[in-house]
Amino acid sequence: MTRKITLALAIAAFALPAQAALAQKVGVERLYIMNCGDGVAGDIGRWSPGVNEGKSMEFADTCYLVKHSQGWFLWDTGISDAVAEMPNGLVPADPKATTWKRPKTLASQLEQIGVKPADINAMGVSHSHPDHTGNVEMFPQARLYVQKVEYDWPGANNEPRFKPSHPVELLAGDKDVFGDGSITILSTPGHTPGHQSLLVRLPKTGAVVLSGDAVHFKDNWDNHRVPTMNTNKDQTTASMQKIADTLDKEKGQLWINHDKAQRDSQKMSPEFYE
Repeated sequence: MTRKITLALAIAAFALPAQAALAQKVGVERLYIMNCGDGVAGDIGRWSPGVNEGKSMEFADTCYLVKHSQGWFLWDTGISDAVAEMPNGLVPADPKATTWKRPKTLASQLEQIGVKPADINAMGVSHSHPDHTGNVEMFPQARLYVQKVEYDWPGANNEPRFKPSHPVELLAGDKDVFGDGSITILSTPGHTPGHQSLLVRLPKTGAVVLSGDAVHFKDNWDNHRVPTMNTNKDQTTASMQKIADTLDKEKGQLWINHDKAQRDSQKMSPEFYE
C-alpha cells in the first residue's frame, strides 16, 4: 500500500509541471471580426476581367483582432476612422472604384470589448492599400509585421507606404508570429509585391485563413480570377494555390476580407470565435 501511495504521489508530482507548462501554452484564445468599412464597388469587372463588366457590388472591409495568451494581435486596420465623419463616405475619383463608408469606428469597437489601442502589442497588414492600413498609426507602439518587399515598394510620389518611425519587423516569407504555430503569416504576393495572408488555428473553430486581397469575393476564388490591378498575375495564381493547399492540409475555412455576403453570415464583435 505504501509503495502504491508513493507511486501515485510521484506520478502526480510529474504531471503537475506538465499541466503548468500546458497552461502556459494556450495559444489563440479567441478571434473577433470587426466591421472596418462598408463599400460599393462601381464596376467589379476590374476584379473579374471579362466577367461582371459594369456590374456594381457591395463590398465589406474587415479587421480581425486575435487574443493570444501572449497578447493581442490585430490583423488589418481598415479604412481610416476619419471616414465615419464623412456624410457621403470616401468617394473615389474613378466611379468604377469603391466608395467607402464607416458605420462603426475601429476605436469604438475596441472600446466595446474593453481593449485600448495601447493594449495591442503586435499587428500585421495584408498589404499597404489604404483600405487595410487606414488606422495603423492608432497603434504607434505595436510591432508591425510586413513583408520587406511591400515595405520598400514606393508609394505615391515615391513616398514611403508606412511611417518610418513605426516599430516594424520586415519579413521575407512566412512567419510564425508567437512561435507556437497558432498564428502564421503566409506570404501570398501578387495583388501587391508583398501581399500576405494569415493562418489562425482556433481551439474550437479550427483553422481559418484570412485572405487579405489574395482574393476579393467567393466567385473569384472559385474561378481563380486575377484582378486587372494586381501587380503580378503568376504570383497571384501561385498564392491562391498556396492558400488552397493550406486549407486542404488544415481542413480549414477561407474568410474573404471583402466578401460582404460571407461577412454578413459571421459573428461580429463583440461576439467572437474560439
